[in-house]
Amino acid sequence: MAGGGLDSVLMTNPVSHTQSIKLPKVLFGINALVAWCGVLLSFTLYASGYYPPDTSNPTLLGNNPAGIDGLVGRLLDWITYFTILSNLIVAIVLTLLFLRPGRDSKIMRVLRLDTLLMIIITGVIYNLLLGPGVSHEGWDFFSNGLQHVITPILTVLVWLIVGPRRWINLKVIALSLIIPILWAAFALVRGAVIGAYPYSFLDVATKGLPSVLAFIGVILVVAVILALVLMGIDAAISSLSRRAKRS
Repeated sequence: MAGGGLDSVLMTNPVSHTQSIKLPKVLFGINALVAWCGVLLSFTLYASGYYPPDTSNPTLLGNNPAGIDGLVGRLLDWITYFTILSNLIVAIVLTLLFLRPGRDSKIMRVLRLDTLLMIIITGVIYNLLLGPGVSHEGWDFFSNGLQHVITPILTVLVWLIVGPRRWINLKVIALSLIIPILWAAFALVRGAVIGAYPYSFLDVATKGLPSVLAFIGVILVVAVILALVLMGIDAAISSLSRRAKRS
């Protein structure tokens, strides 16, 4: 009987099939919603001038005038942060997956891996290097928590549960480095023009270009290793899933 295998499964257990379709959509939607909340809250805080100008580190971003005069500068600073870019990519990609969970293409596979690599690196670097000793109050507490803790953890958990599976290979890993490399180039070029950088480890004015490039190189190597680990985890989950279906 043609197509009997799949048809028989759907006929014998339609409830299970419906649930298997709904679960990815629900989780993708929750992930996207949380990421958008973090991005939009952060955008609102920067646009409204919630953060006062910080002149204590003149070679770091945050020295824009208060009020409307500093609006453009604040928003350009906002989009220059890797945190914003990583959360924004998570929000966009997970929204696309929510709208069509079966969506698959080469660029989609690359962007899905980018959501994982970039948001994991965002969470790890902030919580290990930048965040300790920094206090957050008011709306900044919620914005920081969403972008540096909740969205990174949720994004990884959603991928572990619903994938999509078997999207990661060596070519996808190589292509996934393009966006981070372009961001680093943009941050360094803009920093050279305005004399201010998004993070202390990218501060060419105080660290020197060789030190900054070395740090970027290390992060890229870490990203490749992380991607290989994710590829291994993905293969293991896929294998376990196939065995479970056969048993």
